[in-house]
Amino acid sequence: MGQKVNPIAFRLAVSKDWRSKWYAKGQDYSAKLHEDLKIRKYIKGRLHFAALSRVTIERAWNSVRITLHTSRPGLVIGRKGAEIEKMTSDITKICGGCQVKIDIIEIRKPELDAQLVAENIAVQLERRIAFRRAMKRSLQTAMEFGAEGIRVRCAGRLGGADIARAEWYREGKVPLQTLRVPIDYGFAEAATVYGIIGVKVWINKKEEKLTAGGGNNRNDRGNRGRRPGGDRRDRR
Repeated sequence: MGQKVNPIAFRLAVSKDWRSKWYAKGQDYSAKLHEDLKIRKYIKGRLHFAALSRVTIERAWNSVRITLHTSRPGLVIGRKGAEIEKMTSDITKICGGCQVKIDIIEIRKPELDAQLVAENIAVQLERRIAFRRAMKRSLQTAMEFGAEGIRVRCAGRLGGADIARAEWYREGKVPLQTLRVPIDYGFAEAATVYGIIGVKVWINKKEEKLTAGGGNNRNDRGNRGRRPGGDRRDRR
């Protein structure tokens, strides 16, 4: 029996942050939770072609702050800000009249964002492009833009086969159990004629160096486990 954990939840409070930041009790909690689900569904449907990577929702008393991470901020804002004003008014109705503020953060390198890479592969599969070509092209592009490693996995009726299967490709280093490595994870679904094909992407970005004194240099590793008095040859 497979025992799996969500790669984002596995790294919470280590290298990842929560995507909903608020606190509530009892009935208020369930009401706000369903509001969050409605907001995410509305934004995802309205900004389907805006390369939206992540939506963060923060609540403070009677206000809601929504942060959109996208590689196409122009499509989100719209002409003269018309699109974002329409979204603000609609989300205000969903939240029951709360004050809503929408922030937009631009993603400089969408080729290194796992969610955008997964959605790009899903779009290619829906256009009937060969799945191996789409996967290998994403691998090559990510490595060219400076990724330490990338892994792509597609599962379903690949190529219209009668029996569903899974295929994956990996290039570079993708250590999924090392928590200090900044692994980015993305998931998307391709609605093809043959059925749903799931796409998962793991991208290993540049590893963050630990600060001095963290026991990460060679001298610390070499002295680990020795007695305070030093070597035997030094005590003769």
